[in-house]
Amino acid sequence: MTALYNTQILKLATSIPHHARLAHPHGTSERRSPICGSRVTVDVVLDDNGRIAELGQEVRACALGQASASLMGAHAIGRSLPELEAARDALAAFLAGSSEDPGGWPGLELFAPARAHSARHASIRLAFEAAAEAAARAARAEAA
Repeated sequence: MTALYNTQILKLATSIPHHARLAHPHGTSERRSPICGSRVTVDVVLDDNGRIAELGQEVRACALGQASASLMGAHAIGRSLPELEAARDALAAFLAGSSEDPGGWPGLELFAPARAHSARHASIRLAFEAAAEAAARAARAEAA
């Protein structure tokens, strides 16, 4: 079994892409973990097709939350709201043990060792929850 805080997790935690808030986002969401106090804020700008054109994030989280934000940020540009929601839901099901498949988002299998540590799940989910919520808010704003 791979260690919970392995070299890959720690490397991702130190290389979070898009690690700055956007000046004029179309949608923003902040998510917090009540268990550990981790916090992730995600800003998005959508293109004319409803896909993420710009992403900004502020991450104040443990190494697992930072690694998750790194994976989310590395692959979010060009993604649609349904893709973000699918990634969020697949990650949640994978961590909870109701699915053996972490979904199609690159790298999420890295969190397999965390499945046995339910207190860590909320922090790992934060970036994906915030990204999906920010994109949903941006889509609603664009539709209004």
